[in-house]
Amino acid sequence: MISGRSALYYEDYVLSIQYFNQVLTAKPYLYEPWFYRGLAKFYLDDFSGAEVDVTKAVELNPYIYNMYELRGLCRIRQKKFSLAIGDYDSSIRLNPQNQAAWYNRALCRVEQKDYAHAQLELDTIVSKWKSFAGAYSLKAQIYLAEKDTMQADLWLDRGLEIDPFDADAWTTRAMISLSRSQWKNADEFLSKAIHLKPKNVGNYVNRALARYNLNNLRGTMADYDTAIDLDPDNFLAHYNRGLLRMQLGDDNRAIDDFNYVIKMEPQNILAIYNRAILLDKTGNLRAAIRDYTRMIEQFPNFWNGLARRASCYRRLGMTAKAELDEFRIFKAQMNKHLGIQPRWSSSKRRQMRRRSEIDPDKYSEMIVADEQIPEHEYKSDYRGRVQNHASGMEPMQMYNLSYIQYSSDVHAYHAFSQNVEAFNLADSKAPRIFVNCDKIVLDEHASRSMLSRIDSLSVMVGKSNDERRLFPILLRRAVAESVAQDYEAAVSDLTACIGIDSTSVLALWQRAYCQTMLNEFACSNTPLSAKGSLSKTIGIMADIDRALALDTDNQYLYYNRANVHFANKDYTLAIDDYTRAINIDGNLAEAYYNRGLARIQNGLRGEGISDLSKAGELGLYRAYSVIKHVSAAFSR
Repeated sequence: MISGRSALYYEDYVLSIQYFNQVLTAKPYLYEPWFYRGLAKFYLDDFSGAEVDVTKAVELNPYIYNMYELRGLCRIRQKKFSLAIGDYDSSIRLNPQNQAAWYNRALCRVEQKDYAHAQLELDTIVSKWKSFAGAYSLKAQIYLAEKDTMQADLWLDRGLEIDPFDADAWTTRAMISLSRSQWKNADEFLSKAIHLKPKNVGNYVNRALARYNLNNLRGTMADYDTAIDLDPDNFLAHYNRGLLRMQLGDDNRAIDDFNYVIKMEPQNILAIYNRAILLDKTGNLRAAIRDYTRMIEQFPNFWNGLARRASCYRRLGMTAKAELDEFRIFKAQMNKHLGIQPRWSSSKRRQMRRRSEIDPDKYSEMIVADEQIPEHEYKSDYRGRVQNHASGMEPMQMYNLSYIQYSSDVHAYHAFSQNVEAFNLADSKAPRIFVNCDKIVLDEHASRSMLSRIDSLSVMVGKSNDERRLFPILLRRAVAESVAQDYEAAVSDLTACIGIDSTSVLALWQRAYCQTMLNEFACSNTPLSAKGSLSKTIGIMADIDRALALDTDNQYLYYNRANVHFANKDYTLAIDDYTRAINIDGNLAEAYYNRGLARIQNGLRGEGISDLSKAGELGLYRAYSVIKHVSAAFSR
């Protein structure tokens, strides 16, 4: 159970499922392994599997309100809003002060368009938690859905007074401005929402629309590009970017956009017609005729299409077919009762049509969604990954011994230690051990393989009576247990190794690493156990100091000791140790990265950014996003 929860904390979800499977095989009547396995499946986006596991946990123990919350989230992801409401009813019954459950239940009612009940629940939330801005924003969204923009404005004002950094409130305010064609206000409000929540695709698409109407075509194009980067299958962004490129004369790339749209919606006749115009302009006349024909088959009296197809026929020398189309146009013009097509003028350029509206006269108009549906964010401790709660200023993890070789997509740094190499050479038939500081997430096959390796090494340990031969087997098993996130067993084996050979640098090094990982996991579960973790931190420092006394030129040990100082907020000591590591190995990108963070925390912003820049230069590309974050925070 402890190993499974540790793997879950360190985001190794597949491995954690393997551990919980072992627990369930032995004791299927325990509710916790069912719950935690369901949580791992939830993080892996297996919502139906997670729902089944959490349901079993609820059957075994129906008195834990968190389990109803998790099952509610699983059901929301599967659009089972009625069942999710039932789960939140149970959660609130067990814990009436659970704000997240109240809010999520109201959101489920909004999804079902049960606005009356949602408003009643939000009134309760507002009375219980007056400073919860999310409830005010949601009330405003409901009023907006009911076309009462005046009430929506009032509730948004109240919400933004409480929390001016509520991205949803700014988005809702922008929706009101868009509905009133107040493009400048919409641009301003959506810019604020994007600054606070930069991954919301809908905000970029809507801001592009506002900017288009303000004639800011460069900004419009940038927003569509960003929207497609975040969501490559976004229909509105591809279609409207295609129209914009068409207007700007970027014909070949406009064709690419319409190809993508038609691949998504093969029967989208207006996209086909726009592609036909572009193919016509770029000289691909036969392909243009093919697309014009599809439009004319659906709208036989569409004069523009007939005229364009006739022009293509003439340029290909197919005069008879061109004259047939021209005669049809002449006949249609004579028959006034068939309707007169309005001329295309500059006043039409800013007009828009809804996505479901099919009108051949509106082929050149930007499209908007049939209904503006806000992206709701459900409140939960389980939302996102565990480490996503962090600020982005966390250091790279310690260097440790592993069966998996250090790898990078950007640079070919080979982590090398003389002690590790000597250990590998002592038994060339055994699998090699490497120095690594990558975050390793095992897939199902690798998890089974590592657990199998631990079992085989355990058999060897049982058969060995000679301490000299037992030492390398125990060390190898400890490394395998570390990779498999079973740090408690690894510490036990490494302690036995140190008992056999107290001068083993590798055993001291790895025990310090494993104890650090155990401490982090323990503190995340029981934050009040700081006193116990302090004594263990002293033990970690003692192990690293002893290892350094035996191997004074080991850059990885200085780096690891610096990480311990960093965790204790002793930034000056951390900077000194990172500097020692860099002096030994000038290509240690992680040391530059962490020293940069430590210097920023110590108030040395310029030096810190310089270190981060060097880390990025050496291949740690995440350093650039931290530089951007730090620079933006400083400018504010």
